[in-house]
Amino acid sequence: MALLEVEDLTVQFYTDDGVVRAVDGINYEIRRGEALGLVGESGAGKSVASLALLDLIRAPGEIVGGEIRLDGRNLLECSTDELRGIRGDEIAMVFQDADAALNPVYTVGEQIAEAIRVHEDVSDRAARDRAIDLLERVGIPEPAARYTDYPHEFSGGMQQRAVIAMALSCDPDLLVCDEPTTGLDVTVQAGILELLEDLARESDTAIQLVTHDLGIVAELCDRVLVQYAGEIVERAPVEDLYYDPKHPYTVGLLASIPRLGDDRERLPTVPGTVPSLVDPPTGCRFHPRCPYAEDACARRSPPLVEADTETPAAETAPDAHLAACLEYTGDLEDGLDYEVQVRDEPPADRSDRDRGGETR
Repeated sequence: MALLEVEDLTVQFYTDDGVVRAVDGINYEIRRGEALGLVGESGAGKSVASLALLDLIRAPGEIVGGEIRLDGRNLLECSTDELRGIRGDEIAMVFQDADAALNPVYTVGEQIAEAIRVHEDVSDRAARDRAIDLLERVGIPEPAARYTDYPHEFSGGMQQRAVIAMALSCDPDLLVCDEPTTGLDVTVQAGILELLEDLARESDTAIQLVTHDLGIVAELCDRVLVQYAGEIVERAPVEDLYYDPKHPYTVGLLASIPRLGDDRERLPTVPGTVPSLVDPPTGCRFHPRCPYAEDACARRSPPLVEADTETPAAETAPDAHLAACLEYTGDLEDGLDYEVQVRDEPPADRSDRDRGGETR
């Protein structure tokens, strides 16, 4: 059974301009020890979908439909006290802005120790010792001395490592990472990604990674969800997505990635912008930006189906390659004729990595 199951999740915000449906009926699951990437442009609803897992949507937002099941238990039916027990213990989150996630008036070590004491019956000394050990695990030099430092005394990369240490303090089953490397230089970013991968492998922790960077997805993730305008438009194992993208939006994202030895003078871009979710386009939400759109695309919303068999998403295996495009329901007259080489080399070979007793 999957660790996490999200079914028909819908989140909307009430604004002066109207109701914004930031997440509109998305479905996915995450298995134990699996790393799942959630990618798309800003405004696609990735962060909102992740915050909803911990019921952290606040006014003017609201979760209006769907289920979020962790080990079969619907989190949206849990009481406030039950959710407090789950947050940080069974599901933990690494927020995008580490500086904002840390309390400036408490030392870094004490914040990690507090997270341990909240969920476990341990002495102050035991919590302190574990916090120091966690700081060491995430690569903080002289962790015992840095325990008493305040967040402003840490660099951006060290703050992010401290937030990861806090998230891992109670060995969560699921770690939700919302742009964990934003604003960090490439060297620090590489260290953070290596840290996440090593810690997940050691503790069998599943990861949901929200990012714009498809290179990070190739490095860390097993499967990918591509989100556009609040909906999932493609789902695939990471290598399938890179070698054989099915949705025109995914093709556009991958084609815009620079490659070593690339002799193109200008990278292609996806034309236009993400539509307003107060009044989204009819039919396929991507059709105003799609070079292959036909009249049918403006009239009919495409279902998410297995690209090769037209099987509905609900009837497919987790590793099936799905896309929400009328091409795969036989409703396009001209079809998709693109050919795209998105990488000069394949993503790193993940076949020898064992997570949760299952080789992928």
